[in-house]
Amino acid sequence: MDSFKIADKTFTSRLIVGTGKYSSNAVMVKAHEASGAEMITVAVRRVNISDRTKESLLDYIDTSKYVLLPNTAGCYTADEAIRTARLGREAGLSNWVKLEVIGDEKTLFPDNAALLEATHALVREGFVVLPYTSDDPIVCRKLEDAGAAAIMPLGAPIGSGLGIQNVNNLRIIREFARVPLIVDAGVGTASDAALAMELGADAVLMNTAIAGAQDPVAMAEAMNLAVRAGRLAYRAGRIPRKMYANASSPVEGLVGR
Repeated sequence: MDSFKIADKTFTSRLIVGTGKYSSNAVMVKAHEASGAEMITVAVRRVNISDRTKESLLDYIDTSKYVLLPNTAGCYTADEAIRTARLGREAGLSNWVKLEVIGDEKTLFPDNAALLEATHALVREGFVVLPYTSDDPIVCRKLEDAGAAAIMPLGAPIGSGLGIQNVNNLRIIREFARVPLIVDAGVGTASDAALAMELGADAVLMNTAIAGAQDPVAMAEAMNLAVRAGRLAYRAGRIPRKMYANASSPVEGLVGR
């Protein structure tokens, strides 16, 4: 079975999905099922953890079926992200965290200096940290050295749907990564997810591409198939690119030659 491991957990699905922007919780549940995902990320600040008698997003996630990955979406400083991660753990969500420290409100690019600071702090506190970062090989290496359980470089800005913008950087990150590589953010359609996997990513994380589609359930199924196809193609080994044609049927040995 083609599985991969993050910290102490093994996954067979290489698609990780989110919970935001769906038209309804019912649609979200159906999309999660169609995606085949085994891990679902949820913003700590969107979960009602103060009054469990009221409806909560967690009511629509079967935690016996899915691994919950709390995230620190909306945090703009290291201290804010650290506090949010602690809040999620204290509320019983998980000691895993998708760590986000945003550096700019318009582009939502990560603040890598603050991200590195928060990663060091949370790893010391026993968190399993999966940091959302830019596609910078040096930053990814520093996050690994800080103890990150995986690295999650963006394909393009969050929610942009632009697809993989820097193929070469992802190739370099893949070459030197010692922990799982998860492409996070920017995927727009199935071909983007397939490309990420063909480049050697261990998994792809997405939310808007599915939740914002005209038919989220159908798109979730498409992403499921794309991730599986891309992974299979990566393992199969593509043919090298060449400048000129190379006949599919060689002329050597043909009758009459």
